[in-house]
Amino acid sequence: MKKFSLIILTLLFVLPFTSCKKFLEVVPKTEMPQHVLFSTEGGFKDALTGAYIQMKSKSAYGEAMTQTTIEWLVSSWDVTANSTPQRIGLFNFADAGVEDSFSAIFEQEYRIISSVNAILAQIDAKKDVFTTPGMYETIKAEALGIRAYCHLDLLRLFGPIPTAPTNGNMLAYVTTLTNTPTTRIPFEAYKAALLKDLTDAEALLKDIDPITKYTLAELKSPSVTGNFNPTDTYLAFRYLRINYYAIKGLQARAYLWFGDKQKAYENAKLVIDAKNADSSPKFRLGTSADMTTQKDYVLTSEHLFGLYDFDMYNKYVVNYSGSGILKKGTAATTINTSLYGNTGTDIREANMWELLTLSNQAKVYVPKKYLPIEKPSGIGQDFKQIPMIRLSEMYLIVSETAPLAEAQTYWATFRTARNITASILPADPAQQQFEVLKEIRKEFYAEGQAFFAYKRINAPKANFLFAPSAATVNYLLPIPKSELVSN
Repeated sequence: MKKFSLIILTLLFVLPFTSCKKFLEVVPKTEMPQHVLFSTEGGFKDALTGAYIQMKSKSAYGEAMTQTTIEWLVSSWDVTANSTPQRIGLFNFADAGVEDSFSAIFEQEYRIISSVNAILAQIDAKKDVFTTPGMYETIKAEALGIRAYCHLDLLRLFGPIPTAPTNGNMLAYVTTLTNTPTTRIPFEAYKAALLKDLTDAEALLKDIDPITKYTLAELKSPSVTGNFNPTDTYLAFRYLRINYYAIKGLQARAYLWFGDKQKAYENAKLVIDAKNADSSPKFRLGTSADMTTQKDYVLTSEHLFGLYDFDMYNKYVVNYSGSGILKKGTAATTINTSLYGNTGTDIREANMWELLTLSNQAKVYVPKKYLPIEKPSGIGQDFKQIPMIRLSEMYLIVSETAPLAEAQTYWATFRTARNITASILPADPAQQQFEVLKEIRKEFYAEGQAFFAYKRINAPKANFLFAPSAATVNYLLPIPKSELVSN
């Protein structure tokens, strides 16, 4: 990878205490040499902000790794014949368009990693530029967390099936900036590096992260007259960045991928059990009222970490309501019957999808998950968040990894929150795993997690909900031919 000599910044506007309207809206800034950028605390904050903005790009979590490319792999959307999305659903990895789609993801993930590596290469030597208590630890931990997050997704997408780690690609776990290619390493070494980043990030945040001390409501409303009055509002809104509980959730996700059910359980349970000072839950499962009354279809109360996207409404119009590019069926039948089982009560079935008539009179059935209020009156109505790690995932992890009686309790809590019957989990581990998988398909539709769930357990094609009859499932994606990552 090329060595950073200049970094292109995109910066936050100052966030007023009384409004979130400008939060994470950005303006471009000119190129800035590293020695200037990293000469101040503000420069480190700006560089980290730039990494989050890179995560929201179309080639990463803004689309490809949540709503489009990764979802085409499991045929979540209707596609046009002989198109790249159709070929992705057929696992035709030799097709040029398919290769370009995954190459864009591969390169963007490593660009993000390069950005945080630029920070990590400088932060310890420049520790004395930090004047705000906790800011050094916060920025370093977030950079480590982003690096781990992206490396885990690279492994889940381009790496081997975790139950057969020697049969598949080795990948590079990149921790330095260099102008030479980074050596690809065996699965176990990659795993160790990833878990170390998460452990280091956890240690930095555990005692200083405001999210452990204040409620999400308080973090949304920093104020000189309120309970939460930070010296720097960069330490507010922790749910929109990698925070302590996001690290614990990411550890749960990673340990599950690596087959360590006990540690996956322990970390997921810690998040579920997290409490505020008044003993109320730190995070809560979403309800029907969140969708029907608040119009919060993405259930922000569950977000351990969500990326704020101020342009989410316009993107929804482009991808869903304006064009029907991302749709499933021309009526409710396919989704309600095949995905939800026609419960008539499931809050996702009842509230998250709608039948639209486009300007050309075509009927499309689309999810409202990414439909926010266009012009929210205040921060309490601003739900423009891309879900990166959610509380519901923690419930599904413990439903698979806890002792059966305890797993049943969490399973019942989750299903009750979704207003469906608290069914009995099978005692057989494989059957239990499949029951959880069926909920993952519902829960994370258009969030990019279904393919990873299938791959983790090496699920047969029969477990896929919408796989085309002509598809031959292949979990071993090739490393893109264009492997050089341009910084």
